[in-house]
Amino acid sequence: MKLNLSDFWSLFSIPEPVVEYKFLTDRRFRFDFAWLKYRIAVEINGGVFIGGRHTRGYGYQRDMEKLNLAQAAGWKVFQFTPQQFKNGEAGEFLEEIFRKEIDENHRPHPSQIG
Repeated sequence: MKLNLSDFWSLFSIPEPVVEYKFLTDRRFRFDFAWLKYRIAVEINGGVFIGGRHTRGYGYQRDMEKLNLAQAAGWKVFQFTPQQFKNGEAGEFLEEIFRKEIDENHRPHPSQIG
């Protein structure tokens, strides 16, 4: 089942992401959604309850490799199931993450205070 994300980002006050962002040019790794300015990425992992690709040996190993390389490159990667998007859990979580990121990016440096 394909997720309908057309209104998702505005519903939860989340900036519009880049879809299917290729984060390592020499590899085939892509993030489902990426916010380049914040170096935040989201992966939607389907089939977790039916033995899908993300929970079987090779697929799980590739996911770990991708996550490790992303984190080594300075990315924050959050993983959700399709159900977590549908029930709003992912949206609420990401809304709080972006609220903190935006607040920190607008906070003056200590040298600018006083």
